[in-house]
Amino acid sequence: MDIENVQAQMRKGVLEYCILSILKKGEAYPSDVIASLKKSKLIVVEGTLYPLLTRLKNDGWLEYRWEESAQGPPRKYYSLTPQGKLFLKEMQKTWNDLSFAVETITKS
Repeated sequence: MDIENVQAQMRKGVLEYCILSILKKGEAYPSDVIASLKKSKLIVVEGTLYPLLTRLKNDGWLEYRWEESAQGPPRKYYSLTPQGKLFLKEMQKTWNDLSFAVETITKS
């Protein structure tokens, strides 16, 4: 197994958490979500993001609204639902526990 494959798998594992965390700050257009992920070196492409947004919406964690655009077709803006906010809190606890465990193991 090569390192690039391992890195991709590790990124996929935290993508949902990162997307929900981005949307916790307020609604966002998918290209804004991608820009935030890229800025943090968590590279993702539209082909990865859109199915994930759809799944998170179908799970009840996200909702969206349409907004007319002067430059083209209407845009979808995503935001967290109340259930999504609760789910994110649970994910934050899980991340903190996991992060602590990994730090403990890798420091020894």
